[in-house]
Amino acid sequence: MNKNIYSHIYHDCLSQIQSGRLQAGQKIPSESELAEAYSTSRETVRKALQMLSENGYIHKIKGKGSFVLDTQRLDFPVSGLISFKEVAHRLGRPVRTLVYENSLVPCAGGVAQRLSIKDNDPVWKVVRAREIEGEKVILDKDYFLPAVVPSIPSAAAEDSIYEYLEGRLHLRISYAKKEISVEKVTAEDKLLLDLQDYRHIVVVRNYVHLVDTQLFQYTESRHRLDKFQFVEFARRTQNERNPR
Repeated sequence: MNKNIYSHIYHDCLSQIQSGRLQAGQKIPSESELAEAYSTSRETVRKALQMLSENGYIHKIKGKGSFVLDTQRLDFPVSGLISFKEVAHRLGRPVRTLVYENSLVPCAGGVAQRLSIKDNDPVWKVVRAREIEGEKVILDKDYFLPAVVPSIPSAAAEDSIYEYLEGRLHLRISYAKKEISVEKVTAEDKLLLDLQDYRHIVVVRNYVHLVDTQLFQYTESRHRLDKFQFVEFARRTQNERNPR
């Protein structure tokens, strides 16, 4: 098999997907059609299509062919701590943050429990919608313990709270526990997001700790279903391959 040929087919198809010539949901030419177009064997074409499938660009359905996947979904890492500003910088798309609330409030029951504080204890609450290419597709609801974060300037809420926490308050943020679920949309979601006809939403709950292990932040990030996928790189360990 000629590596240069299947690599050329792979990159040619990839270019058509990324440019929009091949759109999400569209069936791409069959193995036979591609083999004829590139004057090569079906085995070589099959290798190129397998690479496209493994890298998340197409989905192969037995007996029907290969279809282009939605490459406009935005990747958010499951592990690691990254701010929306850092994600937005990687996207290279028009983004905007809309701040709906930034105030010190009595903590409601569910959030109080998640932060391990008493009902009605004060928390700093920030509610923001993230607009990408003119659509509000993420609703972030952040809660901070005022003993650690006494206030959040409006400019920080509009730009990057983490830059403020680390650059101005010199907090050493270490790690977070994350919970991911799909839930029914709420009245608040419908009011603050552009949900189209979606009735469910991806919810990511973050419990964020400082280097001394203190829990100081709880975040509920609500993502429109069609725009986001959560990605992680996993490697199978030697112990998993050879259990005792």
